[in-house]
Amino acid sequence: MRKIFLLTLLACCMLLGAVAQAAQITDVKWGVNKADVLRIVVDVTDTAGYAVDMEGDTLNLTVNADKGAQVPHSKAVKSSLADSLKIVDKGSYTVVRVPLKQRLLEKSYKAFVLKKDPATGRPFRVVLDVTPRHASYSGSGAATTVVSNRPVVSNRPTKNNSSIKKNTVIKTSTAADKKADKKKSSSKKKNDNKKNTAAAKTETTVNKPVNKSDADKLAVIKGNGRFSTSGGLDGKIITLDAGHGGSDPGAIGSDGTKEKNITLAITKMVKEILEQKGAKVYMTRTTDVDVFGPNASDAEELQARVNVGEKYNSDMFVSLHINSSVNKNVGGFSTYYYPKTDNDLRLAKNIQNKLAANFGVDDLGVRQANFYVIKRISMPAVLVEMCFISNEKELTLMKGQWFQKKTARLIAEGIEKYFA
Repeated sequence: MRKIFLLTLLACCMLLGAVAQAAQITDVKWGVNKADVLRIVVDVTDTAGYAVDMEGDTLNLTVNADKGAQVPHSKAVKSSLADSLKIVDKGSYTVVRVPLKQRLLEKSYKAFVLKKDPATGRPFRVVLDVTPRHASYSGSGAATTVVSNRPVVSNRPTKNNSSIKKNTVIKTSTAADKKADKKKSSSKKKNDNKKNTAAAKTETTVNKPVNKSDADKLAVIKGNGRFSTSGGLDGKIITLDAGHGGSDPGAIGSDGTKEKNITLAITKMVKEILEQKGAKVYMTRTTDVDVFGPNASDAEELQARVNVGEKYNSDMFVSLHINSSVNKNVGGFSTYYYPKTDNDLRLAKNIQNKLAANFGVDDLGVRQANFYVIKRISMPAVLVEMCFISNEKELTLMKGQWFQKKTARLIAEGIEKYFA
């Protein structure tokens, strides 16, 4: 019996080791576009969390994946920003270090992910774009226009983490944009581009804050005029977005729990509570499906979620997600907003305050971010990260009905307070 027990224990350890090492970096590549933007691409065998931070004059991209044996420890780079990059194996994660030759402007680096594409054979990729001081990057040199709603807290607690300069949007025109553009005259398009006022035509880059006139114009592009921001829940139109789904599982816990299933369960509960109080609630998805459909690009999938909110002229858009980190001890709630209207921050605060005051987990606060679904939609919008699936204690919590019901109730209460 003792021998059988030991063999079983050994098998379990081997299985756990295999799960922990499932994601592996197979290559690290770089390139420079015409705007002199340095792009670093990390190929990974499976979905992996990541984080970006500055350490002195070195820019660090941390990826929650093992370094493959075929990946070199360093590579030469020909760029005005750097001469080389180093790939450092940290055991459970890998750090790509980029020693910089010049000091960067604030918010001049952006990271995002590209999903695995079976049709082309491309793997999951983590991408980091770095803009030199003399360049102004608008995304025109991007090979693919995608972004993941996946803020990941770094294992280094630096001030950069508080501003979340990670999964930002680098976006050129989508199919929806092009359709809208055809309805405008060429002179009108030129005028809009100069003034940067049409939300469906021109996107504010992450290096440029949205001023009040831009916010006002973004707020009124809805078909029925301005959204409602007060007067109680009764009659309000709310769109809820259950993060990920279908072919995209989102973050995955150590036991195989998928983010997409947790977000859908909680989103349904929020919907039920809000409807009981008189709100009209729509969901971007009600089952385990891709919103756009099979084989969609990330841009198409994210835009499809935005389209639901716009279709119903919603007063509010709330996207629910589960966080993940390379640091397994990091946990807590956080709420993200993009300041395109006067009400995005107020909505984020109302929801975050309810969650922070009623749960015994860390309060990571309200943070500004350039996530696609909250930036590209016209009405006030937030993205809520409901604890960390990479934190074992929080993973156990989020699988339980108690956590899911309480989280849904508090989010609904935050929404209700916003309309009070």
